[in-house]
Amino acid sequence: GGSWAAWMPPAVSGLSGSCVSVPCRFGYPEELRPSSVQGLWYFGSPYPKNYPPVVARSRPGAVHESFAGRARLEGDPGVRDCSLLLGPLSPELAGRYYFRGDLGGYNQYSFSEHTTLEVLEEPVLEVPPEVVAGVPAELRCRVPDSCPRQRPRVSWEGAEDLPERSERESREDSNGAGSVVALLRFRPRRELGGHRVGCQVTLPNSSLAFAASVALDVQYEPQVLEVSGPPEALEGAEVELGCSAEGRPPPLLSWFRGPQVLREEPGVPSLRLHLPQVSPGDSGTYTCVAENRHGRHNRSLELHVAYAPRPPVLNGSLWVVAGDPVAVTCGALSHPAPILTVARGRRVVATAVYEPQVTLEVAAATPEDAGEYLCRAENQHGGSSLAFNITVEYPPILLPESRCTPVGEGARCVCAASAVPEPVVAFELPSHNVTVAEGHRDYALATPGGVPGPGTGPGTVTGVLTLRGTLEPRLAVLCLARNAHGTARQQLRFHHPAGLVWAKVGPVGAVVAFAVVIALVCYLSQSRRK
Repeated sequence: GGSWAAWMPPAVSGLSGSCVSVPCRFGYPEELRPSSVQGLWYFGSPYPKNYPPVVARSRPGAVHESFAGRARLEGDPGVRDCSLLLGPLSPELAGRYYFRGDLGGYNQYSFSEHTTLEVLEEPVLEVPPEVVAGVPAELRCRVPDSCPRQRPRVSWEGAEDLPERSERESREDSNGAGSVVALLRFRPRRELGGHRVGCQVTLPNSSLAFAASVALDVQYEPQVLEVSGPPEALEGAEVELGCSAEGRPPPLLSWFRGPQVLREEPGVPSLRLHLPQVSPGDSGTYTCVAENRHGRHNRSLELHVAYAPRPPVLNGSLWVVAGDPVAVTCGALSHPAPILTVARGRRVVATAVYEPQVTLEVAAATPEDAGEYLCRAENQHGGSSLAFNITVEYPPILLPESRCTPVGEGARCVCAASAVPEPVVAFELPSHNVTVAEGHRDYALATPGGVPGPGTGPGTVTGVLTLRGTLEPRLAVLCLARNAHGTARQQLRFHHPAGLVWAKVGPVGAVVAFAVVIALVCYLSQSRRK
């Protein structure tokens, strides 16, 4: 039983100037039963025909000059031990080493199994892929421990001020290759970015010293340091908003307005947002967001676009019924908020200072409240205005010019009424049980122009009744005006202009008076003849 085979660590490492022991065992077929077993090590190739450098021999003989005094076959091939000791190490010794067994005669065998030597100038400092602020981190300093006469001693440098620091040391053996591992644990802070931490290795009975260090790359969630920009800008102006942030890795910077991304740029320390011509629609909250894989942070600012008041807008009914309350609101958009006034002529009837709207209120409307009003909005950037009319509906009011005046043998009666909506005007003759209205041949309608309100205007209607022929002594004429809100009725008085005596005494009295005058003239004429 048995076969040609060798066991050795596939890789070993050692510090330059130190040594390394390569443990090695080999086997061969049992039936060979050699009287003596020799061995040697080759460098770079297992095949003698390639003339590889001879590293070491179990029997006296020449070795390559590079290995003279620096390599020794420590094991006894007779007991199948092929262990090799190399040292002091230097970079040119790094490479592959092969063992060849010599059992005499043709029983020589180069094993394909080999070990690869790595010569280190410094310890291996293992740093985690990411060192994140606030998250515990662990550094490892790995030192080869394959030189039996020189056990390494490891210490840490730059670790004194690390928060929550702890140290531990252990020995690891991987496939026959030993190493000392020193562990340094701590909780990094963002301020430690760039701080150097290292491990130092010394060997006993030697002046050799090795060190490796690393500048900590502490990653941390981003922070927006500052947002800048004017709190207020005039409409049409050019505005630039600025944002600066820090983070590791450098964050993605974005400007938002609400959910909308206005601009973004990855891996930059600052980001500016340019608004070429601002309008009121640009007013609002602008947020700068910094984001990397460790977190997100934002800061906001408010931008107000100042502008002159826009044309006022009314809200409320401009038609009311007399006695009802009036509430008309006039509002105008502007920034800053305007001074709002409502005036009737030169009289200011409502005011609101730095408010978005003003309300004209009347507890109980009267016809006198009807007419034109002017709402004006002003701020330091300009002004605008809006004229509006309030119409007050009211029941008919009969006007003083309503009367009857004798004309010739008849009379002319006037019925004038003011109302909104316009009234229907008619005449009543109770003694005849007759109502005379528009459409009757003796009725005429006149509507003079003017301003709304009692007296004249669109709300004033004048009806004229012409009475022909002899008037009855006790004739009564009533003036009647009606609209949706009520009815007004009154008896018209007869108006007798001065100098018309017969108009005062009536038609019969006039005849009698005329006869008396004739008789008086005749009497005076006869008296003169005598």
